[in-house]
Amino acid sequence: MKPLLVLLLTFAAALLIIRLLTGYNDPALSGKIALSVMLIFTGSAHFFFTDGMTMMVPDFIPRKKELVYLTGIIEILAAAGLLIPSLSILTAWLLILFFVLLLPANINAARKQINYQKGTANGSGLKYLWFRVPLQIFFILWTYCWAISC
Repeated sequence: MKPLLVLLLTFAAALLIIRLLTGYNDPALSGKIALSVMLIFTGSAHFFFTDGMTMMVPDFIPRKKELVYLTGIIEILAAAGLLIPSLSILTAWLLILFFVLLLPANINAARKQINYQKGTANGSGLKYLWFRVPLQIFFILWTYCWAISC
């Protein structure tokens, strides 16, 4: 829920600021800025909630902690790549792939009732997926719309 709020509030703020500074609307740039801010927000969480996020990684995957750090770095680098015109479209396609690849970790977290912020197994469980799966699809569509097709 927090990443969605960060995304939408940043989008609104970016629309307003760009309009005030330039006199015109630039929803594509605002969408990229919002996605970048959200990625920095979620990417940094990988360093603050490492233990809980490690619990989300499916059991068959080795070096879980390193993978959590790596995915945090990937999100932060993607945030930058979205704002570099020559890298924006490639970054967006890779980010869509990244969002798809993260879905099993979210399913695993729901199945195991992981509360990644507390690093415990008392999370909301499968009802989390009723929000998370549509949210993941929303992030994919957002990335496509504002970074590729606009």
